[in-house]
Amino acid sequence: MEDFSKENKYLRAKERVEELKKFYGNLTSYIMVMILLAVINYLTNEWRYMWFLWAAFGWGIGLFFHALRTFNLNPFFGKEWEERKIKEFLNEDDKPANRWE
Repeated sequence: MEDFSKENKYLRAKERVEELKKFYGNLTSYIMVMILLAVINYLTNEWRYMWFLWAAFGWGIGLFFHALRTFNLNPFFGKEWEERKIKEFLNEDDKPANRWE
């Protein structure tokens, strides 16, 4: 039983590390691409119209939601809510199937 618990913790930790790697990879790509687009924007029209901000805004929204999911910052449906609901449904299955309780 103890080995199963350790293995389960290890797998969860490994999944968490993979989530973090994906997020930081996305963040790094975002920064590099936005710098490149800003340089291209400057070289083509010298900031008369900063069109690269549209790309930064669009991708930034996606990055924001990725961060919420990665760092469990969702106040409504976070990991705590998920665990609580799982326990609630498991306890529901243990009760007798009597409608009149």
